[in-house]
Amino acid sequence: MSDPRRYAPATLRNRDAILAVLERQLPARGLVLELASGSGEHAVHFAARLPGLDFQPSDPDAASRASIDAWRESAGLANLRRALAIDAASAPWPIEAADAVLCINMVHIAPWSAACGLIAGAERILSKGGLLYLYGPFQRDGRHTAPSNEAFDRDLRARDPAWGVRAIGAVAALAAAAGFSPPLVEEMPANNLSLSFRRLPA
Repeated sequence: MSDPRRYAPATLRNRDAILAVLERQLPARGLVLELASGSGEHAVHFAARLPGLDFQPSDPDAASRASIDAWRESAGLANLRRALAIDAASAPWPIEAADAVLCINMVHIAPWSAACGLIAGAERILSKGGLLYLYGPFQRDGRHTAPSNEAFDRDLRARDPAWGVRAIGAVAALAAAAGFSPPLVEEMPANNLSLSFRRLPA
């Protein structure tokens, strides 16, 4: 029988750096929803090291969900739930409330409607103070943060004109309109950034 677990090399390079940010940003207890969980390796890593939190991974792709659930079964973590089928761009999501929403390396490899749906969904399910966390390459102050990101952006847009490295300002404006704070921006490995938004009082 074949092993459905997928392996994303970038996960090994960035998971501890992301975890260090999440350890400062996440509450001690609560439910964390991850959108576009992909292979599931991030969810397993975070759940293993943050046992006070429950992690709900999700992905619209059936093969990715199979990978997530296989990683979950091999890890045997009580605080890691089975993967849900969620398309960030679609509403409603099959979850009514969470304390945090994570999305790693999605908004550039998806149409802008996915970013819009992600932020609208986070607005629906997060209460005051809830965390919306995004990770990936972003343009900062109207410029790419490195030549490699500029080349990556050209490659993405050649593959699909609806994809591309997004400007922090555009994402922040979308989040502000949905009731989120300006982002806390932190530099990460390989010219990526962390954007941490907080849900403001209604």
